[in-house]
Amino acid sequence: MRGNDPTPLTTSGAILAGGQARRFAGRDKSALLVEGRTILARQLEALAPVAESIVIVGPTRVPEPFRATRALPDLFPGRGPVGGLFTALSQAPTTHVVVLACDMPFVTTALLLALVEACAGHDAAVPFVQGRWHPLCACYHARCAALAARHVADDRLRMMDLLAGLDVARLDDEALAPLGDPRRLLANVNTFDDYRLLTQ
Repeated sequence: MRGNDPTPLTTSGAILAGGQARRFAGRDKSALLVEGRTILARQLEALAPVAESIVIVGPTRVPEPFRATRALPDLFPGRGPVGGLFTALSQAPTTHVVVLACDMPFVTTALLLALVEACAGHDAAVPFVQGRWHPLCACYHARCAALAARHVADDRLRMMDLLAGLDVARLDDEALAPLGDPRRLLANVNTFDDYRLLTQ
């Protein structure tokens, strides 16, 4: 796919919370406390200046006190982040969507704005830090929903396979360094050990 979309860039946000968190005993990672606030609250605060609207993909309801945020049932439950991404993009009211995994407590508004700006003229803007892509802290054009749907239909559920078919703007360590330590900005909670390290 190629970018070069002449339409004005408008942005919404989507927090992907439909995973089963097997390495975290199935707990809701978005509800974990980091520096006195839940990860969900921290992400919503970071997204608010960037996104015209925000959805949480996966849960059947939005917890208090976030009633202004809409819950969006995953259209492909159990199909991993590619399925969640399709849900977010296919239902988006905007040309672009900032997508976050629900277990990333240190994303900032500055980081998300950088992703939105870099996405102009591309299918997606994705951090690439220390040789690793971070496709679940990224900005996508809504047109990427079509490719995501094909990947789900073909049972190709690796996010890296999806990225390979997109025109991606890469934000590397050097580009992200002025915004803070890229490793901290993109840290996520996969295991209980991760959580302990992030909250020490």
